[in-house]
Amino acid sequence: MTRTLTLLTALLFGPLAAPHAADAPHQRPNILFIVADDLGYGELGCYGGKEIPTPHLDTLAAGGARFTSGYVTAPFCAASRAALLTGRYQTRFGFEFNPIGAKNVAPGIGLPVEEKTVADRLRDAGYATALVGKWHLGGTAPYHPQRRGFDEFFGFLHEGHYFVPPPWPGVTTWLRRKTLPDGSQGRWTSPDGRIVWSTHLGYHEPEYDADNPILRGSQPADERANLTDAFTRESCEFIARHKAQPWFLYLAYNAVHSPMQGADAYMAKFAHIEDIQRRIFAAMLAHLDDSVGTVMTKLRESGLEENTLVFFVSDNGGPTKELTSSNAPLRGGKGEILEGGIRVPFIVSWKGRIKPRVIDAPVISMDATATALELGRANTEPANLDGRSLLPLLIGATDATPHDTLFWRVGKKNAVRQGAWKLVRDGGAWRLYDLDHDIGETKDLAPGEAKRVAELSSLWTEWDAQQVEPLWK
Repeated sequence: MTRTLTLLTALLFGPLAAPHAADAPHQRPNILFIVADDLGYGELGCYGGKEIPTPHLDTLAAGGARFTSGYVTAPFCAASRAALLTGRYQTRFGFEFNPIGAKNVAPGIGLPVEEKTVADRLRDAGYATALVGKWHLGGTAPYHPQRRGFDEFFGFLHEGHYFVPPPWPGVTTWLRRKTLPDGSQGRWTSPDGRIVWSTHLGYHEPEYDADNPILRGSQPADERANLTDAFTRESCEFIARHKAQPWFLYLAYNAVHSPMQGADAYMAKFAHIEDIQRRIFAAMLAHLDDSVGTVMTKLRESGLEENTLVFFVSDNGGPTKELTSSNAPLRGGKGEILEGGIRVPFIVSWKGRIKPRVIDAPVISMDATATALELGRANTEPANLDGRSLLPLLIGATDATPHDTLFWRVGKKNAVRQGAWKLVRDGGAWRLYDLDHDIGETKDLAPGEAKRVAELSSLWTEWDAQQVEPLWK
């Protein structure tokens, strides 16, 4: 253990208070990663959202560190999660693109087995580990979560899942279709108001549930509850079972990812929202927010809130046309390397241990992994993590960013950020933006900043040479 880590640990933990000694016999914290799916930057109240109340997530942010420049490594689900769980750029091991549909169960597609996950490392360090929710890092046997460091698994393996089983009781369901029942385009609503079809995107809703059961371990589970509730229930039960030991819980909700399904109680709450698509999204987000509140209440009631480090992040920016999920004031969304695709809500909370503050320094999801491993005193050999510990920022010891430069590569979509400057391209010429003065990436400064473009593009090229070819496309 380094001198720096020793000092930081002493500052964070201090002596345990006597009333908690029986409940917290270990000095290492529990670690909870909560990942929302497809949640845009601008929806939470603490990030400027005004239409959909999110009191529980706002409270989490107010009591901890809210990052305004928190990034993920990819603008879509699986690649982003691969980096989060390894602490390494996913392009270092070929996980560059999103496997969807039947590709999830194709041989060889998944998080390479040579890559250690945060769960592998923490379990080796004595933690109990669990994944509740969405995996999306390989649907065949070698990639199963319980072969990737997780003691327990409850959830599904592919990119998405219906929230309730057919015929979808208790929810209003919005589905993408190519054509309406009368052969026209637009929207169609079933006579009972339970199902809405829309042709606005020009394709059918993916077959999310095909060969993709809800699993407990490796066995199908006959789950009838809404998955947002089921994942909350399973997480609370895991917390209760492991109160006497350090644990790592990866709670990966599939909300607010499609298929869009709003539960009745939440649909009634937002009856004032005229647009039905937006109303369903509001119902899903409020449901997610209440569920995070339930998990935090469980921590508090179990006497674990002051010994649990909580990270909350979205896996990528919101797909606005698909969900209505807003990325305001950012430009772009899911699938794009513009800020709206990769800058996300990013919150860290640890009651009584870290300084509540708003942090503008750019950070990235891999930093959550590095922080967890440092606090868990886990072996990080080989020392090849791209993430950096956020502990100095979290305790207010520094305002400096842990990274000089951040990089992105998704095929021909490339970007690099250094300080306020971001260089980005989509297969064509590089464009340059000053994010301090143009967060919406509206004014390309490249024509007048040739030297800066050359310097940043050279940095990206040097980084790119260290990456590997994608394992699939």
